[in-house]
Amino acid sequence: MDAIELLRHDHRMVEQLFRDYHAAASETQRRGVIELTVRELSKHAALEEMMVYPMARKVLPDGPRKIDEHLSEHMAVKKLLLALDRLPAGDDREGDLMAQLRREVEEHVREEEGELLPELREHVSRQDLDELGRLLDQGKRSAPTRPHPNAPDQPPALTVLGPVAAAYDRFRDRLQGRPST
Repeated sequence: MDAIELLRHDHRMVEQLFRDYHAAASETQRRGVIELTVRELSKHAALEEMMVYPMARKVLPDGPRKIDEHLSEHMAVKKLLLALDRLPAGDDREGDLMAQLRREVEEHVREEEGELLPELREHVSRQDLDELGRLLDQGKRSAPTRPHPNAPDQPPALTVLGPVAAAYDRFRDRLQGRPST
């Protein structure tokens, strides 16, 4: 998959996780879906910030402004993910936080798929999108699995701190018995 196809695939997977949350038959299942949602959205956001947004910032007309808007949306999502990640299972706020997260993600996906991704397709060669897709796919294996709203969201600081955060996240995941990816 090229980068745009991969990002759209990620969006569909997260949409399915929101449906799975509402279909869950127990508190344990809902918590499992929350943990998967936190992991997948954290990886997705980190990889966009490390690889996709820097390219878009350079190649798109008005790229810096557009990417700053997307980074702002990421911050709202990361704060909600952090709140969900810290929430004890069965907490009364869980449903409201998931509903807020869903709204934020749906808006972000609409803007990304309606504007950003088509513009990238127009301004980036097929070969470069294929290579970026390959790098994104590889990056999923080592991206942070938890939200880090206080971490830098742009290279070069993100490029340096991202792998450290990822290693720490994966260590925590093992200690807490969360699935690894």
